[in-house]
Amino acid sequence: MRKPNVLMKLGSFGGVHTSIFILGTFALLISIATLSKFYSNRSLLVTDAFCNYNVDLKSEGRNGSQVIRTTVEIVMEKIRKEMRDLRDLPMDSSSPASLLRHSAFLADILGLLESVQESLPSNEGIGYWHNSEIKAVHPLLKPKQQSDEPADYFLIEEIRKYVKVKPNRLGKQNFMGANGTFTSIGHACFSMKKELEEYMDYDVGEICNDDWKLAQKLMVHGCDPLPRRRCFSRAPQLYSRPFYINESMWKLPDNRNVRWSQYRCKNFTCLASNATRKGFFKCAGCFNLTDHEMPRWIKHVDIDPITNLTADFLIPEVLDIKPGEIRIGLDFSIGTGTFAARMREFNVTVVSAIINLGAPFNEMIALRGLVPFYITINQRVPFFDNTLDLIHTTRFLDGWIDFVLLDFILYDWDRVLRPGGLLWIDSFFCAEEDMNDYLEVFKMLKYKKHKWVVVPKRDKDDREVFFSAVLEKPPRPFRR
Repeated sequence: MRKPNVLMKLGSFGGVHTSIFILGTFALLISIATLSKFYSNRSLLVTDAFCNYNVDLKSEGRNGSQVIRTTVEIVMEKIRKEMRDLRDLPMDSSSPASLLRHSAFLADILGLLESVQESLPSNEGIGYWHNSEIKAVHPLLKPKQQSDEPADYFLIEEIRKYVKVKPNRLGKQNFMGANGTFTSIGHACFSMKKELEEYMDYDVGEICNDDWKLAQKLMVHGCDPLPRRRCFSRAPQLYSRPFYINESMWKLPDNRNVRWSQYRCKNFTCLASNATRKGFFKCAGCFNLTDHEMPRWIKHVDIDPITNLTADFLIPEVLDIKPGEIRIGLDFSIGTGTFAARMREFNVTVVSAIINLGAPFNEMIALRGLVPFYITINQRVPFFDNTLDLIHTTRFLDGWIDFVLLDFILYDWDRVLRPGGLLWIDSFFCAEEDMNDYLEVFKMLKYKKHKWVVVPKRDKDDREVFFSAVLEKPPRPFRR
């Protein structure tokens, strides 16, 4: 009697679980076949089976990429809707600061999603393979991932956003004749990726880091122009009202109006003293406005005792070359703006181009009531052709400069000087054996010589010489 029960149980097993047993067996066979096919393709040789299997993976990768792309688009649309709702929200429902912070956060998330969306492959391209079990890809079948987009070179999102082309919102050309805005950075920014990413690593809408010295290092080494930033620049903690213009020109400014954290000297008195190791050397006395700066270009200061010659030309005698014609100019020098201050007394407007080489030169010039121009020698001067009456330079273009670079600089200055404008080379110095080579570079301009003098420089055992000149740009008629 027990045997029929057993048979009934067996019959019940066969009736209820037969389908499960058959499906399990079928799944096992498929798994074995798949594994054997996968391991057969691990060979380094490209076989027909491998290529056929790779085609299947491509189609699967495309389908997976399309799902991800669709999901990202859905999330992006939800964020855009939330940002639209925030803009329409009345101001009394939440504090303005929290609204701005929340909106900025959503904008950053949206930017990240846009970057992910752009990095996803298109339907026509080779799909990425998301199967975690499949990691072996033959080198000959790997898709090329090299991108020509500058934004793809950097990791910091603010740089990526800055360098991307910004199309016009209406899809039409703007008043400048362009379909978008093409923000630029210097070519050396790509070789200084680490420093640039440190410079651009900040919180949007917050106070910037105290990193002007890092910014200047980037500029000097060719990462110029720098990208703009969306943070507020640091200011002195206790900024006081500048002196009135009638006293600011020849008076040391208030120490509270400078951020001194990156300088060796911590006040203007230290900079104006005769003490050594002030953090700069190119114009050791140029912060001493009374004794050192006030006589310059008004009185002959350095006269060679042997030849009775001087490399110093006076402002009145230079302006007399073109009476009433010199109105605007550029001073590309190391100094605190004294040349511009003196020219102002003769009703000539001069912009002073300089960087902060160990001292707050730009702040000093501005606090004196003059215009500082923060630019390096690496960059094309941002003036239009044939517009300036005068270019003056001293203590800057000396014997350290490469001849080819000097060529580029002089041609650029020639570009912005108007016909009849004056180029004032003031106390250029170099080794005596190099002077003839440098003089040939200046002669290359074919300018008219109004003043031209070479004087020994007595502080280096007569091994160096000064050269000063005032040259006039000739008219160059247009030639077909």
